[in-house]
Amino acid sequence: MSPHIGDGLHFILLVLSGKIFFMTLIQSISGIRGTIGGRPGEGLSPVDVMTFAGAYGMWLRANHQNGRIKVVTGRDARTSGPVVSHVVVSTLQAMGIDVIDAGLSTTPTVEMGVIHHRAQGGVVITASHNPKNWNALKLLNGEGEFMTHAQGGEMQAFMDSSAFAFVSSDKYGKYIVDDTLLEMHIEKILGLHLVDAEAIRRSGFKAVVDGINSVGGIAVPRLLEALGVRSVVKLHCEPTGVFLHNPEPLPENLLQLSSEVIKTKAHLGIAVDPDVDRLAIVSEDGEMFGEEYTLVAAADYVLSRTPGNTVSNLSSSQALADVTRKHGCDHYFSAVGEANVVAAMKKHNAVIGGEGNGGVIYPELHYGRDALVGIALFLTNLAINNMSCSQLKRSYPQYHISKNKIELPADINTGRVLDRMAEKYVRYSTDRTDGLKIFFDKEWFHLRSSNTEPVIRLYAESGSALQADHLARKVMGDISEVLKEL
Repeated sequence: MSPHIGDGLHFILLVLSGKIFFMTLIQSISGIRGTIGGRPGEGLSPVDVMTFAGAYGMWLRANHQNGRIKVVTGRDARTSGPVVSHVVVSTLQAMGIDVIDAGLSTTPTVEMGVIHHRAQGGVVITASHNPKNWNALKLLNGEGEFMTHAQGGEMQAFMDSSAFAFVSSDKYGKYIVDDTLLEMHIEKILGLHLVDAEAIRRSGFKAVVDGINSVGGIAVPRLLEALGVRSVVKLHCEPTGVFLHNPEPLPENLLQLSSEVIKTKAHLGIAVDPDVDRLAIVSEDGEMFGEEYTLVAAADYVLSRTPGNTVSNLSSSQALADVTRKHGCDHYFSAVGEANVVAAMKKHNAVIGGEGNGGVIYPELHYGRDALVGIALFLTNLAINNMSCSQLKRSYPQYHISKNKIELPADINTGRVLDRMAEKYVRYSTDRTDGLKIFFDKEWFHLRSSNTEPVIRLYAESGSALQADHLARKVMGDISEVLKEL
């Protein structure tokens, strides 16, 4: 293990010129992310990027010993992206690995690029919804999917940079630029038999797009134009990497989008995160459609035409399960995390799945969260049913989720807390796949211990926001009692 990179989360407090800065570096199985700046091991420095990219390159070489190795790379528009990309690309090339660089690109586009180029892996340089001073490497396997837990474990064996092996200069990997992958991605979406561009064109939709000044500002308008959307109003669609609001597509961060939808009398607003794997919709009345319901709406349409199983993670809304059963199909829950959702979708042969944060996974296209295919399925649903967004939302079971974080004393074992909570609710239906989830009639709560800090994350869902908050407070009270007993 590199002395600079360890498992979990590192907070380094620096005092410079009277100001306080938090430097953060987080390593997980599927990648590394952190704040830009600081010493190696404190923030995401070039040394840390090189170490992680080098370990990935060594893992690829160990698993592909015959023939040339190809890796597809791409990045969101963060200002640190070019530097981080140069370090990744140079490290891989110095190991004799060919790099196909998509440049500014969405995460799902790079995932599809791995398949398109029959590459052995991919690296997406993006910190997703984190603020602009963060960046990260997302690592893909040869299927264009996030590395599995087993694959990540294998890669850990190469984390010591003293074990890296580089090739002579005459054997360096090639560097190839491919700026056609977004076009390929959009063409594949238009070719899906459930995407009806003609119906969308006839509907004459007007949409407002918030691209958070990242790659969504390029990709989403191009997709909408290809789908035949009549008018597109652009907000923050210049890929400068300067995020003018918090980049996570949550209601409190989309007030300007909501206002613009009403002002321009648009049919809907579309918001994505900086790497375009999460999708949030604003209805024509300026109200949030709800990121939990993005997947529900897409799945409802898909199931109406191609019945089959669905999968979502344990922290996602019950609405997907209700809609799935309405179509006479089965729904399954998975542990939180895209790789876990994908594994469950393959196991249960799901026709659609994803996560309640606006992450739609449609395997007919590829196994990855993809806001672009989510947009195409959502608009087709609206067009074919001749509904407004608010009408469509009212057609679904109405749930509300309360999301909370419970800080624990540093010496408390979170596993023991969850075990005691399971004993308290032993007479109810329970799922221990990922923490503890308790099911009631039309309510549930989910407790998960964090892998990076001494906290328990609490999600509670009920038929109204007031009831969900009440359930969450009840659970927090129970946890307080458990802590007194431990």
